[in-house]
Amino acid sequence: MVRFGIIGTNWITDSMIEAALQVDGFQLTAIYSRTEERAKEFAKKHGISFIFTDIEEMAASDALDAVYIASPNSFHAKQTLSFLNRGKHVLCEKPMTSNPAELEVLIEAARKNQVVLMEALKTTLLPNFQAIQENIHKIGQIRRYDASFCKYSSRYDRYREGSVLNAFNPIFSNGSLMDLGVYCLYPMVVLFGEPKSVKANAVMLESGVDGSGSLLLQYEDFEAVVTHSKIINAYRSSEIQGEEGTIIIDEISTPQQVSIQYRDGREEMISHASTLPSMYYEVEEFIQLIQKGELESKINSHDHSMITARIMAEARKQIGLIYPADKQHDSSI
Repeated sequence: MVRFGIIGTNWITDSMIEAALQVDGFQLTAIYSRTEERAKEFAKKHGISFIFTDIEEMAASDALDAVYIASPNSFHAKQTLSFLNRGKHVLCEKPMTSNPAELEVLIEAARKNQVVLMEALKTTLLPNFQAIQENIHKIGQIRRYDASFCKYSSRYDRYREGSVLNAFNPIFSNGSLMDLGVYCLYPMVVLFGEPKSVKANAVMLESGVDGSGSLLLQYEDFEAVVTHSKIINAYRSSEIQGEEGTIIIDEISTPQQVSIQYRDGREEMISHASTLPSMYYEVEEFIQLIQKGELESKINSHDHSMITARIMAEARKQIGLIYPADKQHDSSI
């Protein structure tokens, strides 16, 4: 069994626990919250034995082997580093860090301490993403990757009323690109590697983060187009367009219906039905790495995370989005 600690007491941690309880080898033992009251409440809800209100105390505890981190983006790097340096394995929510410099420090610490560090980007570990990988050769020469994730944030109404919650506060390294655009970029990187160039645009909000945006990325023989937003909804599918056919993906973040529309009019459904929660597969991958003594996922690898981080850093540079975390350059984060 791999004994897990959890950082974060929000809906995503509830979803993760629901999924993880179905994974062989998962045992939930500890929870961290800034307040003891909230920690006790969450512990009672999920039957957790150990509660912590101090990150360093939790990292040093013998009550856990690994930690799942789902705190605000700007906290990821420092919290992750604390656990890595205490010999704990870390599964950290996307984006794993605010910038590539932070990620470099974490990768070095993971290798030094011989522990697993993996970005919790669920898309690339889902069976239907594997179906895309297995069938992409059927559409011939790739000419365009077109991915979109635009979802009106439940917190945007409060923003419009004058309250700047975490989701739209640059202090927490948030915004549309980091929160939603990453779902389009990470699968692209896993499929095709690093692009030759990046061009980015954005609709900036008065709070200082991007509410919406787009990227045009150039590869050797094709282009990639990515659109993302937290202030509008979009209802179109994502596509990988080839000379012999097009792969149509209903939802890039969580593909459920994936098909190939061939140029000659034929259509082939390539998706697989699954009754398991979407977060099951990332937890399964992480636990299997620990159990096998492997230190890095081949899918959500350090290289894939770093390339994605570099793309987002370049995009933010072009749209003028700077986080407080970008100004910290010391190795201790």
